[in-house]
Formats: sequence, structure tokens, C-alpha cells
Amino acid sequence: MLEAIIFDMDGVLVDSEYTYFQSKSQILREAGHEVEDSYHFQFMGTTSDYMWEKMKQEFSLPLSVSDYVQQMTALRQAMIKRDGIRVIPHVQEFVKGLSQSGLKLAVASSSSLAEIKVNLAEIGLSEYFSEVVSTEEVENSKPAPDVYLAAAERIGVMPENCLGIEDTKNGTGAVHNAGMVCVGFANPVFPKQDLAFADMVVSSFADLDADSLTKIYQKVRESHA
Repeated sequence: MLEAIIFDMDGVLVDSEYTYFQSKSQILREAGHEVEDSYHFQFMGTTSDYMWEKMKQEFSLPLSVSDYVQQMTALRQAMIKRDGIRVIPHVQEFVKGLSQSGLKLAVASSSSLAEIKVNLAEIGLSEYFSEVVSTEEVENSKPAPDVYLAAAERIGVMPENCLGIEDTKNGTGAVHNAGMVCVGFANPVFPKQDLAFADMVVSSFADLDADSLTKIYQKVRESHA
């Protein structure tokens, strides 16, 4: 029985991926390393510490991981101050409708807890999520299931009765590894992602509601029975 919907944040609730791409590219370029946007796809859904640890090793970067995270954060904050927080189309109505249906809602994100809370407040959705969990609060980042399992535990729902919504390979992998039904969100304005771990892929939230998600959930569970 479907009891809860757990959302990723970046790329699902807010359009923030471009701030990561541009800030990381700028820092790497200033260090003498040019990369394409596609280079960053591998890190989507992971933590800032993880991605900079990997890039530090790959490019033999001289500064500490925390230094690069601070630089990236400052650049991202400047972009957000300039552009505002961009909400994903139709997601506000979608979330409000799910809340009214009686389903429990939570967020499981690789962003910091502080950033999650700020973003939810800015887009007017804070009150609709009973729990928000950051990967900074768990041992392993996506695609490990830790953050999704923690979210399910906090809202008091068994993982098998949850459905997760994600937009990246690492994110859909985390939902899959948690034993939850996974809906992949393929945003048509984003670069195409590998959503092979998703049980169903959608490209808009405009026509989704509690009934349609329940049908998706039931269909997936029946096919695995």
C-alpha cells in the first residue's frame, strides 16, 4: 500500500543543477582544467564533499576539499541571489495536491539541511513536508539508500510502502537500493540523464496526482510479485 512520497530536491523541486555546473566549471577552469557540462553528470545526486574529493584526485588540485566547497558555495549563492530560486514547473501544485490526499511527504536530498530548508521556504512548500533529510546526516551518499531509508524511518513508513521521485542516475539508484518504487523525472530542459533504475519516467508534473502515483506504485508492485 502506498503511504508516502519522498522527493529529491535539486532538479525535482528546484532548478539548481546549473549553479553546480557553472560554479564547478569556473573553479576548474581557473585551475587550468576545461570541462564540458556533461563531465558533471556523474556527480549529480552526490554530496559536495564527494564530488570535490573525486575532482581533487583526478586533477591533482592543490587546495583542500573544504576550500573548494566554500568557493563553489559562494559562487552558487551569487547566482541564486542574481536569478532567485527557480522552482520546477507545476511541482508546487503537485506537492499541495499530494498533501491534501493524505499521503505523507518527505525530502531526501544531497544538499545541506540548511539549503533544503531555505529552498522549501522560498518556494512555499515547507509546511507540506513532515520531514527533510540531508545526506550530511547519514553515513553514505546516493546511490546508497541511506538518506531514503532515514526519511522513511522518520515518517514512520516502511520503505516498501514509499515512492521516491528522482532526476539522476545516483538518485534513482538510491531509491531502487532502498527497495522503494521509483519515478524518474526527465526534465525536458535539462541534459538527458540515465534513469535506468526508475520504474517509470515522467517529463512533467502537470498531470500527476495521488491517484496516478498510486496506480504506478500498484503496477510496479504487481509486476514484482
